[in-house]
Amino acid sequence: MARAIDNGDGDSLHEECGVFGIWNVPDAAVVTALGLHSLQHRGQEATGIVSLDRGKFHSHRGLGLVGDNFSEPRVMAGLPGRTAIGHNRYATTGDTILRNVQPLYADFEFGGFAVAHNGNLTNAHILHRQLVRRGCLFQSTTDSEVFVHLIAISLYSTVEDRLIDALKQVVGAYSLVALSNHALIGVRDPLGVRPLILGRVPDAGPTGGWVLASETCALDIAGAEFIRDVEPGEIVVIDDNGVRSIKPFTATKERFCVFEYIYFARPDSVMEGMPVYNARKRIGAELAREAHVQADVIVPVPDSGVPAAMGYAVESGIPFELGIIRNHYVGRTFIEPTDHIRNLGVKLKHSANRPVLDGKRVILVDDSIVRGTTSKKIVEMVRNAGAKEVHMRISSPPTTHSCFYGIDTPEQSKLLAHSHSVTEMAELIGVDSLAFISIDGLYRALGKPGRNAADPHYCDACFTGDYPIALADQEATPERQLSLLAATN
Repeated sequence: MARAIDNGDGDSLHEECGVFGIWNVPDAAVVTALGLHSLQHRGQEATGIVSLDRGKFHSHRGLGLVGDNFSEPRVMAGLPGRTAIGHNRYATTGDTILRNVQPLYADFEFGGFAVAHNGNLTNAHILHRQLVRRGCLFQSTTDSEVFVHLIAISLYSTVEDRLIDALKQVVGAYSLVALSNHALIGVRDPLGVRPLILGRVPDAGPTGGWVLASETCALDIAGAEFIRDVEPGEIVVIDDNGVRSIKPFTATKERFCVFEYIYFARPDSVMEGMPVYNARKRIGAELAREAHVQADVIVPVPDSGVPAAMGYAVESGIPFELGIIRNHYVGRTFIEPTDHIRNLGVKLKHSANRPVLDGKRVILVDDSIVRGTTSKKIVEMVRNAGAKEVHMRISSPPTTHSCFYGIDTPEQSKLLAHSHSVTEMAELIGVDSLAFISIDGLYRALGKPGRNAADPHYCDACFTGDYPIALADQEATPERQLSLLAATN
């Protein structure tokens, strides 16, 4: 699925990361590459695969898309084995350089260990400083490497116990797939903020073939059937004896990321038992009930605004039309990104369908407004195509706070909704009216009676500022960090 328009000015919410792991399947690396291709929407900056064959690990990592790195036969031939894990990266911490590309791999006294991480650790900086003081040498600038060092210094003997020891020291939102000499391991953070699912490949031997992935959309390409979601706080261990579940954390109420339903997940995925496509249509319908305006045509901002616009159109009775056409063959702008070229970026990637827009009262439906610069350019394009009125409806509440759990959002001061009222935002982007779905309306669309402040069910911190996981790195003063370091020595 394509994402919101990004013209190099940071005016979009970027994906998290995608993880994939497979156990006991022929040509595991090839299947992993196909699985990662299904998860390409979750990260386009870099990708990597680690395979295991007869006790020996093999790795290939590279910058760019899955197809750019895993299309050559010689590359795939260098990744033998029936077990592999893979990762698609969108950088939320650390620069996009090869040493930060996952899966990360290390040799321990118990054997090899590879790990791929989706999410963000909110105490990574504190842990990093503690580990460096203990003599750990970091090879990357990504928070994911903290897991590797915590496992290395653990005094426990088994891989599982060392991993549990590491997990009990980190704070944050994460899903992990990891690979040891004897097992494929999946982990989900205690609140279940980041997604992870378990699938089975039929007819793959006595213990079966197994898949771990960020989304169900990656199962079809692997010939796997969905078994269940990995539960919040659960460790799933897959080995020659089958599947085992370990639950080392105290049970707590889950807080799944609500933005998966609005934007991040592929529409053909099922999240926590709910088809994403259906959820987005229901969000659009609720938006129409809450903030309808008379118009002639409903137009989605492609591609992420399409299902919500369909739901809006059905509920309102106004025709749905593709008034903006997306060019699917444009990636990053191939011309030097001067300010002038950035301003042309919307026209390069999207074109107004003038016969649909000319003389019409138009409702544009999009999933979010971040900085507002892209929305302004889209509105200008629609007006230039002859639209008589332009109204914008957004299928998420106003994004007023930054995310610290694995989504790359601008700092809070640069979020348009943080410092502007809806009326002011409407004036800035040039629409006749602007409305967002309410937080209660969003919850109603997802099958809840509304948002219960005492038990919100979802992580919605980007809308409410209610951060369910401690922001240790953000809250620790330099003096506090020094005292934490002293306490570990």
